[in-house]
Amino acid sequence: MYVPKNVVSNNDLTSVMDTSDEWIQERTGIKERRYAERFGDTTTTMAVEAAKIAMQRAEVTSNDIDFIIFATISPDYYFPGCGVLAQRELGIKEIGALDIRNQCSGFIYALSVADQFIKTGMYKNILLMASETHSYGLDFSTRGRNVSVIFGDGAGAVVLQPTEEDRGILSTHLHSDGSEAEMLSMINPGFHAGKFFPEKKPATPEQPYGGMFITKELVEKDDMYPYMDGPAVFKKAIVKFPEVIIEALNANGHQLSDLTLLIPHQANLRISQMVQHKLKLRDDQVYNNIQKYGNTTAASIPIALCEAWENGKIKDNDLICLAAFGSGFTWGSALLRW
Repeated sequence: MYVPKNVVSNNDLTSVMDTSDEWIQERTGIKERRYAERFGDTTTTMAVEAAKIAMQRAEVTSNDIDFIIFATISPDYYFPGCGVLAQRELGIKEIGALDIRNQCSGFIYALSVADQFIKTGMYKNILLMASETHSYGLDFSTRGRNVSVIFGDGAGAVVLQPTEEDRGILSTHLHSDGSEAEMLSMINPGFHAGKFFPEKKPATPEQPYGGMFITKELVEKDDMYPYMDGPAVFKKAIVKFPEVIIEALNANGHQLSDLTLLIPHQANLRISQMVQHKLKLRDDQVYNNIQKYGNTTAASIPIALCEAWENGKIKDNDLICLAAFGSGFTWGSALLRW
């Protein structure tokens, strides 16, 4: 894992918006988060730092990596994706690089893709990175506080390899439901032309071609920030999280009492607590660190996984469940035997 050195507390945010430490903690459980160093950190550079640690621990070099997967919703460029940028920074040869856009579920989706490649024998050393730089693009005003106070920056990385031992990724389970896609979205700038959300239809440009992506109207209205219907997301998440966790356990003949540790996507501490309560899990069976890092979307699970392992909360033969829910809506789980 890699997180920027810049720690931003809830009290720090009161200087730019009408909020308070009490208000933020009550709604999200977050006390502080990390923000990228401006003009220094990027989504790619943070991922590269995490990747270097993962590769060292896996005892592989850049020459050993035969496939790259990169999950993010905050890429350095609109295109090309961060996968090739990280490849360049790490000095990796001309292998494939796949970019995953599944928001908060990005790491689980990427892990599932990597798992299939490994199990079919196509690749033997897959570098999977998940990284986010939210702080560069949030609305740091009172208008945007419901979203902006939640998110933080950081990166996590893993190296996946085949094994003959009875351990590793036991199964992954992926789901989506696009019927309420706009409930958690960043619609502009985009190429939708208001087709699915008429309220976001751009003014007709005074030109025969183009002018539909970034318009003068969008800039004047400052309409280029993420949107979230918090109650709708919360309501859906507390249903789908438990379902997909139970699905993973059932698929492998396990029950909740067998679970050593659940590492949920760090979306909101209240969601994690509700899921824990529904599943009747003990405090020592659930790992949360959103209090320190905020919601780092695709990076949150690998950051939490790494931190839990570093803190001695994960040991050989432990049964670990990773689960995520996010924009789309998309959700998924992975069951691991460590």
